[in-house]
Amino acid sequence: MKLTLHYDGGGFHGWQVQPGARTVQGELEAALSRLADERVGVLGAGRTDAGVHATGQVASALMPERWAPAEVRRALNAILPPDLWVAEAEAVPLDFHARYDATAREYEYRVGTEARCRSPFLRPYCWALAERLDAGVLAETAAALVGEHSFRAYAKSGQPERGERCTVVVSSWEPWDAGLLYRVRADRFLHHMVRYLVGTMVDAARGRRAAREVAALLAGGPGAGALETSPPAPAEGLYLTQVYYGVPGGWRRGRGHAAETAASLDDDVEAVVSPGAGREASDVASPAGEDESLRPGPIAGAYDDTPLEDGDES
Repeated sequence: MKLTLHYDGGGFHGWQVQPGARTVQGELEAALSRLADERVGVLGAGRTDAGVHATGQVASALMPERWAPAEVRRALNAILPPDLWVAEAEAVPLDFHARYDATAREYEYRVGTEARCRSPFLRPYCWALAERLDAGVLAETAAALVGEHSFRAYAKSGQPERGERCTVVVSSWEPWDAGLLYRVRADRFLHHMVRYLVGTMVDAARGRRAAREVAALLAGGPGAGALETSPPAPAEGLYLTQVYYGVPGGWRRGRGHAAETAASLDDDVEAVVSPGAGREASDVASPAGEDESLRPGPIAGAYDDTPLEDGDES
């Protein structure tokens, strides 16, 4: 089953299950397990860091056949905490994998340039600079990032065997309610890549460094070896907004993980729902007698312990 999630990252210690920490994956696995009355693992398209938000995170999970997608969505939203919401639930092929089947991801980063960005209703959801930025410099530096480049200089970590080259197809700044919004879409992202990009572009737009350095930091650019990025922009301005899948006419058939689920769940960190997270699972009726055609196929769900890299920009 494919789940599309919204969450306020301020109350989570990131996506991935961690001992003694409240995480998005932990809350979701616990809720699904309560509904299924058995352990349910979840795989996410991107492992966002603490404080990073999402309006388009995607997760895949294996649920018992009695649970139709619409019923899963309704039941989850009845018991999940208020800072985590399931926007969509749908049946997908057996070999669908939320992480490895993704063909592109899109992030937004909000920078507050107006004084009202420091309102308590906006500050937790943007980089509250409250100062004007040179829009021309932002446009110039963002345009220089389009295409295939090495983003090694803009990454906290990665996987050497997969390399540091990413293909950026959208990179632009646009207005939002209290300032400017950076939108970026790429086939893959390195760890902290968007936050380093935004921090460096904003410093250029504040006159703190030359605009040409943004492009020069891409591996192979003139003078790249003598340059360093600016500090990364804070986590609260970043949103995972969309994950792209498939090819025209159908789902991209990827790696199946049904067999992996049983083996991996034994090694998973036990997830515990936070007190007050919502109603008990017993308060949500399990669907019965639903149309057989509406039942989802078994989709892989398991703890993902691979190193941070693709999709783990946060």
